Amino acid sequence: MSTKEKDVAISIQGLSFAYDTQVVLSNVNLEIYPLDSICVVGPNGGGKSTLIKLILGLLTPDAGLVRVFGKKPEEERLRIGYVPQYTHYDPQFPISVFEVVSMGRLGNSRTGRYTKKDKEQAMESLEVTGLSDLAGRPFSSISGGQRQRVLIARALATEGDILILDEPTANIDHESERQFFGLLNNLNKRMTIIMATHEVGFSSTFFERIVCVNRQVVIHPTSALTGDLIRDMYGGDLQMIRHDHCCSVEGHQHD
Repeated sequence: MSTKEKDVAISIQGLSFAYDTQVVLSNVNLEIYPLDSICVVGPNGGGKSTLIKLILGLLTPDAGLVRVFGKKPEEERLRIGYVPQYTHYDPQFPISVFEVVSMGRLGNSRTGRYTKKDKEQAMESLEVTGLSDLAGRPFSSISGGQRQRVLIARALATEGDILILDEPTANIDHESERQFFGLLNNLNKRMTIIMATHEVGFSSTFFERIVCVNRQVVIHPTSALTGDLIRDMYGGDLQMIRHDHCCSVEGHQHD
């Protein structure tokens, strides 16, 4: 039995959610396994960010269940590192790179103070992301790509088993994007990676499965390019998902 068959990292069953009367997600069924690499794609307003917030326990389903390692999301939040879509900060606020990463340890603290272990874990997370030499630099002084890696380091500081990223490649250059996916590839050896994006041009180079979200959810293997489903979803000729391979709603069947 493979590692991915031993457990289910995230299980979603019959999930539906609406903002007031506007249905955003309907009858969603999805299983994500340990060490999976999942790209969540779909048009703006299709429900990607809402799905992530439901996994994080920031929203409550109107119907259905979300389980993280068999428990309610709010019970397992420390096992999830999260990099949000937008990070608003005051460029004049005097906070260092190390201090930003240390914030990832706040959920582990009962006193609100950082322990020696907290500081060691923050520095280790910076080393993993290749930014330990910037620890003392002001967060506002580093590049957009470096800031993105700092936010990933903050998420890693939780010591979780799942990393969720919401639109992480927005506003970073090509070289930063290359480094970013190199980092994800290394992290995926020890944790589940879930990334939401509306940019599908890179998804076949790293992710094992594509989760298409547009009110409902359909799972596909990542592979050679065709365009029918993406054209239906986005209204354009984007080619990222192979459709000569049939997947069930649950995705790949594991032997």
